[in-house]
Amino acid sequence: MKTLHALSLLSMALMLGACGGDGEATQAHGPDPKLPAPQRGLLPSMKIAQPIAWGEQKPTVPEGFSVTAIATDLKIPRQSLVLPNGDILVAEGRGGSAAKLKPKDVIASQIKAKGNTQVKGGNRLTLLRDADGDGTYEVQTVFAENLNAPYGLAYADGKLYVANQDALVRFDYKEGQTQADGPPSKVTDLPAEINHHWTKALTISPDGRYLYVGIGSNSNITERGLEVEIDRAMVWQVDAETGAHRPYATGLRNPTALTIQPQTGQLWTVVNERDELGPDLVPDYLTSVREGGFYGWPYSYWGQNVDDRVRPQNPNKVAAAIKPDYSLGSHVAALGVDFSIPAMGKGFADGVFVGEHGSWNRPDPVGYKVIFVPFSNGRPAGEPIDFATGFRGEDGKTRGRPVGVTVDPRGALIIADDLANTVWRVTRNR
Repeated sequence: MKTLHALSLLSMALMLGACGGDGEATQAHGPDPKLPAPQRGLLPSMKIAQPIAWGEQKPTVPEGFSVTAIATDLKIPRQSLVLPNGDILVAEGRGGSAAKLKPKDVIASQIKAKGNTQVKGGNRLTLLRDADGDGTYEVQTVFAENLNAPYGLAYADGKLYVANQDALVRFDYKEGQTQADGPPSKVTDLPAEINHHWTKALTISPDGRYLYVGIGSNSNITERGLEVEIDRAMVWQVDAETGAHRPYATGLRNPTALTIQPQTGQLWTVVNERDELGPDLVPDYLTSVREGGFYGWPYSYWGQNVDDRVRPQNPNKVAAAIKPDYSLGSHVAALGVDFSIPAMGKGFADGVFVGEHGSWNRPDPVGYKVIFVPFSNGRPAGEPIDFATGFRGEDGKTRGRPVGVTVDPRGALIIADDLANTVWRVTRNR
């Protein structure tokens, strides 16, 4: 009976997905988006991505840039890391605990899965090397395997850190190494029970002393109860040596990628916000992360906009909620972020690149691209600029879905595409 009920709800979701919507043109970006009134309903409108191979096509990049697939046939690439010698590590895997989800969440999982690769996750790190600097990564080898849905990556002082879905682990690393010497050591356990949001984002302080781990919520708006949200919907600060940790910032529903602003040392994140309030709520966002800050989830969104579905209410928490710095638009599913450098050229020298995996719950899909958010004086300034597009074509077919974006200090952007199981490299034409 549960299966029949789920199928019935799935059919209803598909019918809802066929209804009209406002489209990407109405998506509000920037520091002060105009938010519509909430729309309450049984289920969000859903639109299934229709996957198709890239074939001879490639993502579209700005004039003066070229894009190349430097690795293909991977096993769900998520995030990447450029090592000091220029080698690239790629985390591959699929996490989550779908068997423990409630029926409504199972349906959402089914919808999203239809727009994702059906390849089995690698649970590994793959190393890519371009030994002669010609742009072809002739070495592709497994650096480490038997991991548990690895996602976030960081490096400092001969230590390579990996955020699995259930633990933060560490490898010793020697420059030029192509394979780990053995299994990693555990730094600290990470929350993994139920794992509604399984990805664990990761970055490291400039001095290598602290790691920052993004941990998503276990629900949309605490419908499973607050007890399963302990230590979740927040960024942890972890002592890299001892594993001791504490909440650094809270009220962040799903902080999916973290990065440090080079000039200031400020921590930034992209966050996936809540669902089921309509196609144009709530904006996913880019924000600086203040130590001790509270960003609203679950009680409010975009500052003091109360979510009246949440019980019990908490007016004091709402009053303390920090408004994010920059709206990326609702349901774009931002999963990657990294600061640019001057080597990326005029127009893309100061700001952040954001990988938008793409929506599953809007009648008119949004995201499915990499954007650039320009900065001025250390803050976001201006409209987002499309940097890599074509992942979802005008034919309505989806050829790829961007996840992690990593700036190579030599002047390139590395894009992990977890639908095509490809890593793309975008470079300036010299």
